Amino acid sequence: MRENAALAEGSRPDMSVTIAGVRLANPIMTASGTFGSGMEYAEFVDLNRLGAVVTKGVASVPWPGNPTPRIAETYGGMLNAIGLQNPGVEVFVKRDLRFLEDYHTRVIVNVCGHSEQEYLDVVERLAGEKRVDMLEINVSCPNVKEGAIAFGTKAESLYHITSEIKKIAAQPVIMKLTPNVTSISEMAKAAEAAGADAVSLINTITAMKIDVEKRRFVLANKTGGLSGPAIHPIAVRMVYEAAHAVKIPVIGMGGVMTAEDALEMILAGASGVAVGAANFFDQKATVKIIDGIEDYMRRHGIAKITDLIGAVE
Repeated sequence: MRENAALAEGSRPDMSVTIAGVRLANPIMTASGTFGSGMEYAEFVDLNRLGAVVTKGVASVPWPGNPTPRIAETYGGMLNAIGLQNPGVEVFVKRDLRFLEDYHTRVIVNVCGHSEQEYLDVVERLAGEKRVDMLEINVSCPNVKEGAIAFGTKAESLYHITSEIKKIAAQPVIMKLTPNVTSISEMAKAAEAAGADAVSLINTITAMKIDVEKRRFVLANKTGGLSGPAIHPIAVRMVYEAAHAVKIPVIGMGGVMTAEDALEMILAGASGVAVGAANFFDQKATVKIIDGIEDYMRRHGIAKITDLIGAVE
């Protein structure tokens, strides 16, 4: 393990990180789809304490989402098949971005689409919005032109959509990778080769639950995305593999519930960590994790959080 800069007695650890040229006060951010755009949590959490707010997925036009039921509890996690319900980019800009103007935390907008043009329309619309610091592109969306196969499950498709987005994006681009692939390293490399400024992972794992008494699927969509503690060890492994495959920053997520979970991600190579399912049962999960990391750094005499990124080889 490499040497860490010692923390001077009485001083405060430096929690700041820089991702794609954007400085964050600390590495902790929200995971898209679990925190709205911050408005719903503002009375519980001081948004200015977060490294970044990652918004719910934004499409070019309103999406109604999937039929209900679309959430189910599982052992060690939850299934969701929300279907990326959102009011569309125009409402998002007028309502959500205007709300976030009152805060100085970084804003990362998650972008979704059913076709290449839908992605490009949102990216182009947000190009002039100064409140948007970075874009996170959700390539787990079903590509209607490819028989509903997700953009992010084929390296060549991921390379193509990334390169097209980079041609018009005014902000740094983070490609959010799906774990439902054979090699996460290959996908991370494809995103990097196409010009991505960072990658984030993992998105949810496709899963299913059946009610044996009713003999029917619990979710109306039949399958949903599994998140929560059950997927955390898988996420740590994939973050480690991606971080060793590319030179661009990696943002880790997947079952992060505690400061220890977040530190695992950082030690595996993540420059940032997104907190998702934990927000549903503890509205203050993010700030508790930030406090926990700072306490860890004090106890171990670590001056800079960046000394911990990828410290486990």
